[in-house]
Amino acid sequence: MVSSSDAPMPEPTPEPAAGPTRKPAAGPARHPSTGPARHPSTGPVGGPAAGSGTGTPRDPDADPDAVPAPAWLDRRLDAIGRQPFRARFHLRGRDRVTAETRGPATLRWHARDLITQRLAPAAPYKDGKQTPYRGHPVFVAQHATATCCRGCLERWHRIPQGRELSRAERAYVVEVICRWIEREVAGG
Repeated sequence: MVSSSDAPMPEPTPEPAAGPTRKPAAGPARHPSTGPARHPSTGPVGGPAAGSGTGTPRDPDADPDAVPAPAWLDRRLDAIGRQPFRARFHLRGRDRVTAETRGPATLRWHARDLITQRLAPAAPYKDGKQTPYRGHPVFVAQHATATCCRGCLERWHRIPQGRELSRAERAYVVEVICRWIEREVAGG
């Protein structure tokens, strides 16, 4: 029989190094399978969801990985599409063929690149005239979704002019454009 004094002692666990402790980030709770928790009345980047009136806009840099829920995004696109000018834009001809053959991943990459170059700067070159009406599905989608210039972004999506778009705002604009293209291709 082994007495307790003869048993080997376990190695002591080292104490954590002294220094600043990291507090968990305050923000929406996350579930590994569903992503960030979202409040139904808040929309991405620009503030409240369509139809909920005005409210306090969210901090666009609070959760850069937040992506608008498809239902919220579809309601926003439907509201914008009811405007006569926006309603006349559809993918036709070569632009439609490009959208169908290139696929969503390539179009998302193109949208990201075009938004970064033409819309994201604080004072884009030729703002208000920088987006052609045709020549690429992303251009058509920008006019249809009111993401063609900084003035339209401010009016329709509550993203202010005069400063560079944040990473979250760029992701939101790309998501709006890609969702519109996806709906157009699926619509026949």
